[in-house]
Amino acid sequence: MSQFSSIPTLDAIAVLKRFHIRADKSLGQNFLQDSSALEKIALAAEIQADDCVLEIGPGLGSLTRYLAVSAKEVTAIELDRDMLAPLKAVLTPYQNVRVIHGDILKTSVSEVINTPDYLVAANIPYYITSAVIRHLLESNPKPRRIVLTIQKEVAERICAKAGDLSLLALSVQVYGKPSLAAIIPAEAFHPAPKVDSAILRIDIYKEPLIPNDLLKTFFDLIKAGFSQKRKTLRNSLSSGMHVSTKDSEALLTSANIDYMRRAETLSIEEWNNLCQKRSEVNR
Repeated sequence: MSQFSSIPTLDAIAVLKRFHIRADKSLGQNFLQDSSALEKIALAAEIQADDCVLEIGPGLGSLTRYLAVSAKEVTAIELDRDMLAPLKAVLTPYQNVRVIHGDILKTSVSEVINTPDYLVAANIPYYITSAVIRHLLESNPKPRRIVLTIQKEVAERICAKAGDLSLLALSVQVYGKPSLAAIIPAEAFHPAPKVDSAILRIDIYKEPLIPNDLLKTFFDLIKAGFSQKRKTLRNSLSSGMHVSTKDSEALLTSANIDYMRRAETLSIEEWNNLCQKRSEVNR
């Protein structure tokens, strides 16, 4: 018997009606109520009995219950004050859940999590996907693993391989290994979004793939490289870094990178080499 078999199905429509509230479109609220999908998120997180889990935007608590039966403690941060009453009612049977009213993007993780080896599991609004991921990856302490339900297309972009990398993919892959755990159809939510979702899992490296002292250089370079995607690296780096094309060409050549290539074709290893050369130039 599954550890989740005792969790009742949550009827989002009924709960919202009971508390006289509606899903707030401006907050991107789509409540996941499909039991199979919720179980897949919890399983993807690989929660151990002594783990502390951070959940962002618990909403009505549908996922929170699945996290609570697996973890030592769940800290759930909810932005919408209207959600607090139904959330606490749904979570009454779970004594290991701490609900905090706040904005994760304005909250230092260290203020709410006191263990360095924590997990993140959440069904987050699409519109804050990039900001939430960046906030978590740059937090101190960093989580051991992040599992998020996000727009399917964005999840696939984050998991792209060298040759088709985006600014977002590089920003994630420098810190951890992303993978798609499952696809969740739009009808699993209430209200149903216009697109399907995916469960994105990011296993965080103990150290970033780019040395810490070169991370700023790395982000400066990739932002410049992708600032004009259709242009060659020679031209996009020249424009983005405010240097001459002669200097950008020389930098790329010194790193053994063809200056006629485009940013999305470079691997993280090649960006690392470029960072090293850029750092040498700046000394």
